[in-house]
Amino acid sequence: MTWRATGAPNPIRILLVEDDDGDAKAVERTFLKADVANPILRARDGIEAMQILKGTGEQPRLDPPYLLLVDLNLPRMNGIQLVTAIREDPDLHGTIIFMLTTSNRAEDKRSAYSLNVTGYILKERAGEDFLKLFLLVDSYCRIVEMP
Repeated sequence: MTWRATGAPNPIRILLVEDDDGDAKAVERTFLKADVANPILRARDGIEAMQILKGTGEQPRLDPPYLLLVDLNLPRMNGIQLVTAIREDPDLHGTIIFMLTTSNRAEDKRSAYSLNVTGYILKERAGEDFLKLFLLVDSYCRIVEMP
């Protein structure tokens, strides 16, 4: 199965911004087990993610439609800094972003939602049944009209 935005010829691409190899592999395994064939590209920090989104450095630009799964605790540029940079960029400000993190701190949740993230998902809960993360993103992609 491949998620597509309604009326879009290209599948929805997923940019996973995650520095932990184990967590990244868990996300990828879940999507594979569910037979999701959408392309998953990985950035290891916020700077690399911005390069991918803008097509700068040695990174090719990620063409829409896409959504981001972003870890909060990243080296060089953390998840909140990344989302802030995305929201301040006129070409990227409408990007669909799910935070995927170990932080259950109220301040982190408030910071993320104040930047209009689509959802804030705790890894520990997703870890109990990582399929819940897939089902959430699957429902989102099937129901929501993407730009």
